[in-house]
Amino acid sequence: MNRHQPSTQEGEEEEEEEEPEQEETQDLKDLVKKRDLELSSSLDSSRIFRVQSRHRACDVMVHALENEHIRFIFGIPGEENLALLDSLRGSSIRMVITRHEQAAGFMAATMGRLTGKAGLCFSTLGPGALNLATAAAYAQLAGFPMLMITGQKPIRTSKQGSFQIIDVVDAMRPITKFTKQIADGDLVPSMVREAIRVAEEERPGAVHLELPEDIASTMTDAQAFPVYPVRRPIAEGKAIAKAVNLIHASSHPLLLIGAGANRQQTQKMLLEFVDRLQIPFVTTQMGKGVINEAHPLYLGCCALSAKDYVHVCIEKADLIINIGHDVVEKPPFFMQHGKAPMVIHVNFYTAKVDNIYFPQLEVVGDIANAVWQLKNALQQQQHWNYSFMMQVKADLEEHIGKGANDTRFPLTPQRVVSDLRKVMPADGIVCLDNGMFKVWFARCYKAYEPNTLLLDNSLATMGAGLPSAAAACLLHPEKKVVAVCGDGGFMLNSQEMETAVRLDINLTIVVLNDNGFGMIKWKQNAAGYSMFGLDLKNPNFVAYANSYGAKGYCVRSANELSWMLHDCIFGSTSGVKLIEVPLDYTWANHILDHELPGLIKKRRSMSEAESRISPALFMAVNSSTTMSNSLLQPMSIPTMISEKACGSSEEEAVSMENRAAEMEEEDSASTAVCEPLCSRIACTTDAAVGVSYVSSPMCPSDRPDCVCLTNVHLQCSECGRSYPM
Repeated sequence: MNRHQPSTQEGEEEEEEEEPEQEETQDLKDLVKKRDLELSSSLDSSRIFRVQSRHRACDVMVHALENEHIRFIFGIPGEENLALLDSLRGSSIRMVITRHEQAAGFMAATMGRLTGKAGLCFSTLGPGALNLATAAAYAQLAGFPMLMITGQKPIRTSKQGSFQIIDVVDAMRPITKFTKQIADGDLVPSMVREAIRVAEEERPGAVHLELPEDIASTMTDAQAFPVYPVRRPIAEGKAIAKAVNLIHASSHPLLLIGAGANRQQTQKMLLEFVDRLQIPFVTTQMGKGVINEAHPLYLGCCALSAKDYVHVCIEKADLIINIGHDVVEKPPFFMQHGKAPMVIHVNFYTAKVDNIYFPQLEVVGDIANAVWQLKNALQQQQHWNYSFMMQVKADLEEHIGKGANDTRFPLTPQRVVSDLRKVMPADGIVCLDNGMFKVWFARCYKAYEPNTLLLDNSLATMGAGLPSAAAACLLHPEKKVVAVCGDGGFMLNSQEMETAVRLDINLTIVVLNDNGFGMIKWKQNAAGYSMFGLDLKNPNFVAYANSYGAKGYCVRSANELSWMLHDCIFGSTSGVKLIEVPLDYTWANHILDHELPGLIKKRRSMSEAESRISPALFMAVNSSTTMSNSLLQPMSIPTMISEKACGSSEEEAVSMENRAAEMEEEDSASTAVCEPLCSRIACTTDAAVGVSYVSSPMCPSDRPDCVCLTNVHLQCSECGRSYPM
């Protein structure tokens, strides 16, 4: 017992006899309390938490979340999570109340996207929990780590029957990596640790915990689990060696960067890879910015799945090094059996094979380490040729520039993209909602740093742009943030204007108003349907913004947008600004539907754009062993037959060696015209799906002088001599 604190009995007696002693005792109590507070302020949260041995399960949960270094929680409370709300009151975690649970989920997912650590959101049971479903799918498909905590009626005793009760755990199962109900307060720390571990490990995604009302208030002495770093496995050496052989053997290797490459160490390794080997690169929509797109070897973004300039480069490539791509993204290109390009899949996990993606080699493991290993093992090859691809890049730059200063009104999407790119700083963050404009931002907006153009190419839901931008503002108050939304997408979560104003964040919202669902109109027209059911009648967006306490503006001419953007983005350090931009997609859609296909066809006809698989690459892909460097050098057909005999039976080897000797004698007597032609090897990829006529990378001519008749014979196009392989 503290000697300054009298017992209850002594205190009562002293109270009756001498009033001054009560004042002295109170002074001592105040002094002790002050010293305790000073001591508490010097201790970390975990030591403070251990002063008492037992706590409510909701307190333990909040402490476990703090232990995971979570900074924000987004959501809407309800009766069933009032205890959790009370625990958050004294927490270091900042609570942000939103106007809809879906928006809370989008904000949490964006936190996960930008940090790599699980974002956190919460809701009550039933309707509140179900409102998180779209955000859960958004995080799950895109690979953003996010934890959802939902409330539930008491599970031990309840007097409300089935009121508002649905099986939230089962409802979340198809759209999360992990979903559990916490049925015992002692399990809170372990379940929080496991949920966040699962959310953050590759491939990241959404997880869910249900905390019933009665469990939240139970007492427990459980403590938060320590968090230890985990090292990811690295790619196997044999896979790296075969990848090196394939890349060396190819004529036009091309790097494709997907969303999975958007990790800090991977970004660094990829830049070193490109700079050292001088291999050009393209990106998926969610891979934009991983490498600075002002880089001279950047060829473009796969904003469409086909019929764009970037696809001419992909068709020219005979090998694609696909870094971090996932089939949940809208396909950047379509693979075809028996045709180039071949694909090396480099990712944290194996490829999900479907009819348009079936890589010939998989390098599975930590991406940054795999790229580092490849970079160190590879050497630039003299036969790599990118002259055609660089000409296509120049054509694309010229094509994109045509609409950059267009003065028509309503504005074109090309002009909007151009003006915003000119105004935004290199580290400024643009958060896109989903709509027709996303295609033009992906094609035309160059991202100079990672995570500076946030778009969704997996679930591709409307309504995420504004909440995502608000989350980016909270996480990076020092950066300029702009939300770009279509009129349809903006209205799906426009109530979060109030959230943004309440948070006093510095946010500019650009609403592209075409009074309809623009992308669906485009598809409706392309499918030959009559225009029907897709027009909207919007509110006065300026007045709407002002009603929330934001500042609303409307562009009245094409030349107003640039200075209006500049004033809103740089004119103040706080406050929400909305700019309405009237937009017309007519010209932009004409380019996509008519002009672009014609330009691409013309570009293909100017050169044999479609790649041919070199025999060295074909043999490297189909070899079960590591290919020797000698296969990368020019060799005569007899030499190839002799080398092939090494892996055959003794009888077959003798026969093949004899045939090689005969061919050498024949070759020595052949004409000067025929000799070089016969040494240019052409090879089929798969006789079952059709012959592929290809020329060797060492062939001085671009035309296939040697024609493959079957998958086992070669024939010279000049002399007609046939050689078995």
